[in-house]
Amino acid sequence: MAYDWRPDILGPGFESAVLDLPSPAGLRATLVRYRPEGSAPLPGGHAVLYLHGWSDYFFNPELAGFWHGQGVAFYALDLHNHGRSLRDGDVPGFVADLRDYEDELTLALKLVAADVAQRPDVRHPSGEARLTLMGHSTGGLVAALWAADHPGRLHSLVLNSPWLEMHRSPLVRHAAASVLHPVSRLRPAARIRVPARGFYWRSISNQADGEWDLNPVLRPPVSFPVHAGWLSAVWRGQARVARGLGIAEPVLVLASGRSLNGPRWREEMKTADVVLDTRTMAARVVKLGSSVTLERVDGALHDVFLSRQEVRRDAYERLRRWTRAYILQRG
Repeated sequence: MAYDWRPDILGPGFESAVLDLPSPAGLRATLVRYRPEGSAPLPGGHAVLYLHGWSDYFFNPELAGFWHGQGVAFYALDLHNHGRSLRDGDVPGFVADLRDYEDELTLALKLVAADVAQRPDVRHPSGEARLTLMGHSTGGLVAALWAADHPGRLHSLVLNSPWLEMHRSPLVRHAAASVLHPVSRLRPAARIRVPARGFYWRSISNQADGEWDLNPVLRPPVSFPVHAGWLSAVWRGQARVARGLGIAEPVLVLASGRSLNGPRWREEMKTADVVLDTRTMAARVVKLGSSVTLERVDGALHDVFLSRQEVRRDAYERLRRWTRAYILQRG
């Protein structure tokens, strides 16, 4: 499989390739890879593929550097209707069924395995790439569902604040879904009114109180418009998690130690998850599989690896410890 790798918007060491998807709508996704010049060989044939959250894209070079430093080749996928994959006329963030990501995720993992096999800087004792899928927020939900649907295809799974359940209680999801699901079948593109708050963007953007350089088109201050079909798809995915996914591979879940919500900005929001309810998330973790580790990181943001430096140093140390035990030492 030959793809046209070109210099990526993240600069030196990063390349990206457009993946044309086998769908009638002519959708596309974008695969990003990290290959720093002059780096030491990577042993073991390990690779990780990262999935961003909703209304988002991959922009964290520090995360790529971490994985490379562990001897794991790093890749990221901007899903269709997101990030680098967006084109004029696309509906940002829209998907009517989370299984619609099946083609691009399967294709991306196949391409990652083929690319790793050809890279002169990666050594392959087993002859095959050992693949880890890493997902954030909605991407974490998508990653978990894909792992459940494809047993034996992954080496491990890492979830960063995955959106496994609605706020407060699954009863909220049940009640709302009974109203929304019929609407989503008839009018999937119908807009759903939700409060337009940019608190999370404020906590991460270097144009506000954060430190990260965000493209305002690829990661807008206020999230993409919410459509009935998309929200219904998420709730159906969460319902599958609630029933149990039975993932056999080792799973790591990282999340903030607390959540904060509300109509007004508070300084404490710079040390909490202002997007998801971490309590309901933690309660759902046991439904993922038979070997699951949960790490609660005090002071972390919704994306724990975008938190202030001392917090994400803690998060990286936890990820490093787990990686050594469940990825590298497993062979």
